[in-house]
Amino acid sequence: MKSPFLNAVAESMRVKFYAEKSIKAYLYWIKFYIYFNNKKHPFECHDHEVESFLSYLANTKKVAPKTQALALNALVYLYREFLDKPLTLKLNFKRTNTQPKLPVVLTLEEMSLLLSSLPSSVTLPCYLLYGSGLRLMEAVNLRIQDINFDYLSINIWRGKGGKHRSVTLAPELIEQLQNQIAKVNLFYQQDMQRVDFQGVYLPHALAGKYPNAAKELKWQYLFPSSRLSFEPGTANLRRHHIHESNIQKAVKNAARQLNFDKQVTCHTLRHSFATHLLQRGADIRTVQEQLGHSDIRTTQIYTHVLQAGANCVRSPLSDLMFDKN
Repeated sequence: MKSPFLNAVAESMRVKFYAEKSIKAYLYWIKFYIYFNNKKHPFECHDHEVESFLSYLANTKKVAPKTQALALNALVYLYREFLDKPLTLKLNFKRTNTQPKLPVVLTLEEMSLLLSSLPSSVTLPCYLLYGSGLRLMEAVNLRIQDINFDYLSINIWRGKGGKHRSVTLAPELIEQLQNQIAKVNLFYQQDMQRVDFQGVYLPHALAGKYPNAAKELKWQYLFPSSRLSFEPGTANLRRHHIHESNIQKAVKNAARQLNFDKQVTCHTLRHSFATHLLQRGADIRTVQEQLGHSDIRTTQIYTHVLQAGANCVRSPLSDLMFDKN
């Protein structure tokens, strides 16, 4: 059972329509911060305590830059949105200097083995992770209407950073996707027979703009849960999407059974998508657009595995070896 204070923070985030995953992450860091300050109430703390906490994460816990940034975002929300006591814009804390890891990428042969070893229940979502370069949450949040069969594309709404984009769809997946939609329709027909069914979840803005959309087939999740459940914090009975952990566990188990010597996760499929596109000669700007990166420097990290060498630089040793032959 969470403390009344943390419960209140969570409720304030739900009112502002934060994703449950974001709420869980923010609560984790806020709780960590409170314990770091010997359970002193956050209202009695401010810039100094936040600076000390963030420096502790960098110096002692050695967290990654993104982790430290997430902790900072959680505390910014706490003080600005919940306590109405905003932090100073220029906080003086030790920023973590841990270098980001290079992405793990599978070869084409390894990818083929992995995809063929997955249980059927998660095969199609994983095809989209690799075939379209989707993030895991982008895949599980897909709605039926996001699939554009005419133009072989998938519309991603409110991806990371709230950005929209359109990505490629492999034509080989058309039949499987159509079968999946037929399966969703069976769930939909059953759900609509229940008087207590409130339809699928829609963000507040969409729910207000399209009041009937929650009970329309095209708005249903492409990968629905097998069971109905109540929307967190409400009494609304809905059919949510499958839980992302189901896919995460399946991918890790398959990689373990195949004895891969690489640390394979769902994001590895997205990394492999980007690298394999570049290997095939795709323009890096095109890959950037497919991945939804704001900065091309984020995309350039994938050039490290190209056959020409790191960042496409040919080693001079190759010329020597060629001359000897």
